[in-house]
Amino acid sequence: MQAAPQTVESVVIRFAGDSGDGMQLTGTQFTETSALAGNDLATFPDFPAEIRAPAGSLAGVSGFQVHISSLEVFTPGDEPDVLIAMNPAALKANLKDLRKGGVLILDSDAFNEKNLARVGYKTNPVEDGTLNGWHVHQVDITGITLKAIEGSGLNNRAAVRSKNFFALGLVYWMYNRSLEHTLAWIDAKFKGKEDIAEANRRALKAGYHYGETVEVFAHTYQIEQASIEPGVYKNISGNEALALGLVAAAELSGLDPFLGSYPITPASDILHALSRFKNMGVRTFQAEDEIAAVAAAVGAAYSGALAITTTSGPGMLLKAEAINLALMIELPLVIIDVQRGGPSTGLPTKTEQSDLLMAMFGRNGESPIPIIAPRSPGDCFYAAIEAARIAVESMTPVILLSDGYIANGAEPWRVPNMAQIPPIEVKFHTDAEDFKPYSRNEKLARPWAIPGTPGIEHRVGGIEKEAGSGNISYSPENHELMSRLRAEKVQKVADRYAPTEVYGDTEGELLVIGWGGTFGAIRAGVKGMRERGHKIGQVHLRNLNPLPNDLGTILKKYQRVLVPELNLGQLSMLLRARYLVDAKPYTKIQGKPFKESEILDAIAAQLSSGREAPRERMEGN
Repeated sequence: MQAAPQTVESVVIRFAGDSGDGMQLTGTQFTETSALAGNDLATFPDFPAEIRAPAGSLAGVSGFQVHISSLEVFTPGDEPDVLIAMNPAALKANLKDLRKGGVLILDSDAFNEKNLARVGYKTNPVEDGTLNGWHVHQVDITGITLKAIEGSGLNNRAAVRSKNFFALGLVYWMYNRSLEHTLAWIDAKFKGKEDIAEANRRALKAGYHYGETVEVFAHTYQIEQASIEPGVYKNISGNEALALGLVAAAELSGLDPFLGSYPITPASDILHALSRFKNMGVRTFQAEDEIAAVAAAVGAAYSGALAITTTSGPGMLLKAEAINLALMIELPLVIIDVQRGGPSTGLPTKTEQSDLLMAMFGRNGESPIPIIAPRSPGDCFYAAIEAARIAVESMTPVILLSDGYIANGAEPWRVPNMAQIPPIEVKFHTDAEDFKPYSRNEKLARPWAIPGTPGIEHRVGGIEKEAGSGNISYSPENHELMSRLRAEKVQKVADRYAPTEVYGDTEGELLVIGWGGTFGAIRAGVKGMRERGHKIGQVHLRNLNPLPNDLGTILKKYQRVLVPELNLGQLSMLLRARYLVDAKPYTKIQGKPFKESEILDAIAAQLSSGREAPRERMEGN
């Protein structure tokens, strides 16, 4: 008889296999089922950089890590407690991360001489002592899957593709998860393809029953529901939340949304998600290139739409000229940059925060643009609304800096009450009397005058305009005036910010400042060090340009300032220049997010005699 489940607070599980093994799907299903069970969670999908890497190669390994807990979750976890490795490549790429004493589940069928040699194993790690120190379970995942779906009508090659559901079923059994959500998903996903649906159902149940009948696992585990604020929740990724936020912004403003985009990793899912909202007036345009995409969006803004363009770092380079045109014309445009490792093509499926200085200065001339950055997948919804609000109410392009970690990661998101979100104020100018296209209101925004409105015809273009009249002007004094007005308009955006939130101690030994997807790791690190008795605060900046008006006052209340970033110190450079503060950078550019332990070490180093935090990770971290 199986022992009663052992209750644990949390677990970190990583599914890893070949890019064709369905690890992202497996991880997503486990995540959604755990969300329905009431656990708090965070995920970290890890995609291969190559679209079609050779099967069984290290370059082709795909992984999905999920941290589920009955407590509040800040990160996907520093190291997995459980690793499911579908082949030798997955084992070799991920074993170094597995917690000592953790559980390792291997597909024994894949550990043949050919697959071992392909990734440089001279002997079988299962037999040569390499895996000593872990609880290893060899399971013939492929073989049992094939037996389970005999008679389904699928050929052998197609049948093998169901083995990820066997692995999922086994882990469902280990952690007392229900099969119902995934069975319903299979029915819906493969409607009209009953042979595939039946094969996946059988594989899922075979994995679950394998755990029940084979007495090799010491026990199963139970993770209780997390204590969360009451409400309706949805498991959401960052890109999905951005799409929903843009749709919400259109509803709040009464504008028709238009997305001009060109597919690029990791931003393409925003285009895919928005294309499903045609019934709500959303228009999506997949252009032939990045330049055409942003140019179409500028045209949409000119015609009175809520104009959006999405991209990643390489696309931002190509869009720069048209973005600067929108800045010069003073039109509202939301530019979403889902950052990835660079430069050039760089690490297209990996995360980084290295586009901040490009967002600040990557255009010719004095060309200030408001910049905001969400801190988590769910926060992307509100960041998208804020970006649209600033763009429309200040008549300016706005850059939203997401990143690959946030975009692909997921968390439970409390569905908001839209009635509690203030509307976005939109005023189209229709009065032809004394119309001046570059007159300004209290926010220094010029009128939004839609083409075709009688009596308000006016000139647009990239050449400098005369203040007020909008006529072409080459006057040196007028150029300086207009440059200062555009800069002051952006600076005035800060007057509308809420007071900057400080987590922890509002004065003391150390202030840790971050932005974007580093939030969870920093919050966990600061929380941990405060529990050890240190007086530490955390500020996580959403608004990066202009910076909050009260930030300088906050900085003065701490002895030291630490700035963790997934770049070589871009925000710390800006803080040093603006506030003349000795902001110490703590940086990482490995295509991976910070671990909680890394932030703890960096804080400890700062607190110890004030020496600078180490700037490079140890090999293998």
